[in-house]
Amino acid sequence: MEMSNENEPEVDIKASEIEYVSYGFEHHLPLIMNLVDEELSEPYSIFTYRYFVYLWPQLSFMAFHKGKCIGTVVCKMGEHRGTFRGYIAMLVVLKPYRGKGIATELVTRSIKVMMESGCEEVTLEAEVTNKGALALYGRLGFIRAKGLFRYYLNGVDAFRLKLLFPRAEPQPFHSMAADGDDSHEYNEHTLWRKSPLLPTQHVN
Repeated sequence: MEMSNENEPEVDIKASEIEYVSYGFEHHLPLIMNLVDEELSEPYSIFTYRYFVYLWPQLSFMAFHKGKCIGTVVCKMGEHRGTFRGYIAMLVVLKPYRGKGIATELVTRSIKVMMESGCEEVTLEAEVTNKGALALYGRLGFIRAKGLFRYYLNGVDAFRLKLLFPRAEPQPFHSMAADGDDSHEYNEHTLWRKSPLLPTQHVN
């Protein structure tokens, strides 16, 4: 999804003035729709939005400045070819508010929930011409996993980006056998280590 190159005056704000909330109310839906429709190149139906925010509301976050919705991230997660993964579908920050870490915070919050939910990786697509998004996700630790020819309706190619969560080796736990009990058990829970997270699509 390509970001406009139009120059607009930046807004002078402090990080403390930005409020981040997770999707939780029906009145949030039109706010998300308006942002995405205004900034992103791909058209979406209301059913697409509902698919994401109704099934995975915990993965959708919004940023507000003095009551105005200025950014959003919409994601999902689920099984894909034997891997439980997260997917970043939409990321938007209004142009005057870009470059202030808002997109980073939105995406980081979503990825944190994905990690805590057991995702093994996160993927997304970004237009090859979207230098800002590619640089941003590169700083987050995403790699370019695949090129997608004419992926978008506007005919622009895309990169599929992927972030893998490092996984620690399972650590065995041996019970004491001093009392003659030779049984033992292993901790089979995978422990996820946080990878570098910083923030598809439309951010500087």
